[in-house]
Amino acid sequence: MRVRLIQLDGKLPNLAIMKLARWHLDNGDTVHVTRRILPDLFEPHYDRVYGSAIFKFSENKIPLFRQQWPDGILGGTGTGLSTTVEQLIGRPYESYDYSGYPDFTPSIGFTQRGCRLGCRFCLVRQKEGGPQSVNSIYDKWRGEPWPRKLHILDNDFFGVPEWRDRIREMQDGKFRVCLSQGINVRMITEEAAAALASIQYRDTKFKERRLYTAWDNIGDEKKFYAGVARLEAAGIPPSHLRAYMLIGFDSKETWPRIWYRFRRMVDYGIEPYPMVYDRARNDLLCFQRWVIRGLYRTIPWREYKRSTKTAASVLGWELVYEAPAKLACAFLQARDRLWASEPGKSITVRDVVAELPIECRALLSDKFLAAAYAINVEPNHLSN
Repeated sequence: MRVRLIQLDGKLPNLAIMKLARWHLDNGDTVHVTRRILPDLFEPHYDRVYGSAIFKFSENKIPLFRQQWPDGILGGTGTGLSTTVEQLIGRPYESYDYSGYPDFTPSIGFTQRGCRLGCRFCLVRQKEGGPQSVNSIYDKWRGEPWPRKLHILDNDFFGVPEWRDRIREMQDGKFRVCLSQGINVRMITEEAAAALASIQYRDTKFKERRLYTAWDNIGDEKKFYAGVARLEAAGIPPSHLRAYMLIGFDSKETWPRIWYRFRRMVDYGIEPYPMVYDRARNDLLCFQRWVIRGLYRTIPWREYKRSTKTAASVLGWELVYEAPAKLACAFLQARDRLWASEPGKSITVRDVVAELPIECRALLSDKFLAAAYAINVEPNHLSN
């Protein structure tokens, strides 16, 4: 039997494709792994064709796949279908073939599946259930002569008690480890932080020191930075962190909220990595490109030239980056004008607000005004 396995998206090797390749090869079949939907001119006839997509934005490739391969079998979270390799094979299966990815030299796979959380934007809990241990580090390493580089795809590495065994195996085997799916920094403990500091964590190219995490919800700010502080106390500086930053999912999300999360991370030394949920939002894709390419380090958003950049995004940037300094300066100037007219007089925040230029008053929230109107300001309470 001739089998064609098509990886529709993703930079890393596709584990479902690798499983199917191993299973068919073990059954004596001929396997061809490709990223191309359309066959080359001299490709043979295939008895079975599979397609696998991880990301939702690959849905636009599915019509072409079905047109070219009407009897083809599709699966993966990016297809909206629930078909799994285990369903096709009829039993649990954890064997992989790397021959379709000759340039990929690390080892890749899961040591645990599932997740403790049930985030609305994520399918892991729905597909895999609660966290469970599935493999040791040595189960996933290909062995000699392959390098001791492991790309671990766990979605909740610390969600199972066996994580201590996995850390010990990483230490004893002197493995370089990439945890690109991210660790949940909001739930990190001092013990887990120390464990991470003890291993050779790396980026996806196994060159730089890099840990991956996420700050998806602005309401998790305190928990997120408490976890960052635990990592830092264990010896992992914020500059080693890349934080996935979900945008385009929360219906209450505004550009000022996006910019607030972004600036907080940049100011703290964390590298933001926007993940766009609603890919119909070209303005968010524009922002993602500006960040991922590192352009934010040299080109202010206001000066970034793209047709998909919106006025709302620029206004949000100004509110977060320029308004605080402008307001602080305006408050001090208003206070000084009031005291110059009546030296030593006790004044209220209401008095200072009334003295502000109208464009500065417009930057103040109703919540701030309601909380601040009851506060009296003595001359020595607001100093330069």
